[in-house]
Amino acid sequence: MSDATPPTDPYRSSAAPLSPADEKLWATLIHVGGIFFSFVPSLIGYLLLKDRGPFIRAHSASALNFQITAAIGYAASLVLTAILIGYLTSFAIWVAVVVFSILAGLAANRGQGYTYPLSLKFVS
Repeated sequence: MSDATPPTDPYRSSAAPLSPADEKLWATLIHVGGIFFSFVPSLIGYLLLKDRGPFIRAHSASALNFQITAAIGYAASLVLTAILIGYLTSFAIWVAVVVFSILAGLAANRGQGYTYPLSLKFVS
């Protein structure tokens, strides 16, 4: 008989927790990345880093929720361009994304939590 170890759970994360400095860095990059790449950085950050620490999980989930909310707003603005108000709402959403993402990135860099205003909660 051989000493066979039981199979490991493939769905369990074996990644080591991030250091507080790394968590702050990745959270900041996720928030600021949303300005340039929409929901992609927050989705990748949430999927890959959510189990590496509570700070990065909270920030990546918050950023993902906000970016999904902004994408819904952009879709509604696209429909509203038929009556020309969509251009104004699209610009307003873009300004909100830039301002709130910078504020969130600064809060993450300081090691503080941040909750985006006007954001729907899709993931936690």
